[in-house]
Amino acid sequence: MSDRFESYHPVINFIYFASVLIFSMVFMHPVMLGISLLCAIVYSFMLKGRKALMFNLLYMMPLLLIMAVMNPAFNHEGVTILFYLKSGNPITLESILYGVAAACMFVTVIIWFSCYNAVMTSDKFIYLFGKVIPALSLILSMVLRFVPRYRTQIQAISNAQKCIGRDITQGNWFQRAKNGVTILSIMTTWALENAIETADSMKSRGYGLPRRTSFALYRFDRRDRSVLLIMCGLITVLLIGTLKGETAIRYFPSIKIPDMAPFSVVVYVSYAVLCLVPVILSLVEVVKWKSIESRT
Repeated sequence: MSDRFESYHPVINFIYFASVLIFSMVFMHPVMLGISLLCAIVYSFMLKGRKALMFNLLYMMPLLLIMAVMNPAFNHEGVTILFYLKSGNPITLESILYGVAAACMFVTVIIWFSCYNAVMTSDKFIYLFGKVIPALSLILSMVLRFVPRYRTQIQAISNAQKCIGRDITQGNWFQRAKNGVTILSIMTTWALENAIETADSMKSRGYGLPRRTSFALYRFDRRDRSVLLIMCGLITVLLIGTLKGETAIRYFPSIKIPDMAPFSVVVYVSYAVLCLVPVILSLVEVVKWKSIESRT
């Protein structure tokens, strides 16, 4: 299933990712954490397929478990003591649950950022902030694409060095270390030269000048307005629920969760719908396409 959300206006993309990232970092309620994590995994799988599934299973889930286990070993707050370590430090139920929540939040934010990098390209980011903060927007756009682009380049350098017998997998340990330093040196030189070329290119094109005009294919049309109104409504419900304490939770010294009310369900459903906006839009597009195909 293709990502229909990517074709929407950059303002819609940015507001969506800004809202889900902020809420994912703020909400520590277990229901909200579970919704955000599940939706992030679903959306990443829709964007990248099996690659995202392998990334989540091989890297994110082990990271979640490691962080969840490490927190109780260092954080001994809480009144519900389960057992004592050999050092005499207590392991409490509150520290375990807080570690699981913090690990879930951290992993969720990483997955959302991976989805952000796939949808919010550097062109979209510069389109949004190029006139307001031209220098900073250029730096941020370069930083956001740093990992995927440099990873591809270092793989190309490694393959080229491997052809002449100078890869990190060839030779004894000393030769491997020497080859690794060589590859890193080539990569650093390429990165510096690329940054200088980019800066000179943008300067020669008048980037950042007050009267400079720019061409963009993005148009804010009726469908963008509709999605923006829906997202604003969902965000408003979440903000009201936050002010009313529906998303609050206390982990220390004892766990305290507000009683679930009908409005709590409304807040949970609103958060799930907000996180699944791209998936819902893609599903609607698939249904429309299937309906058109059935008529022909």
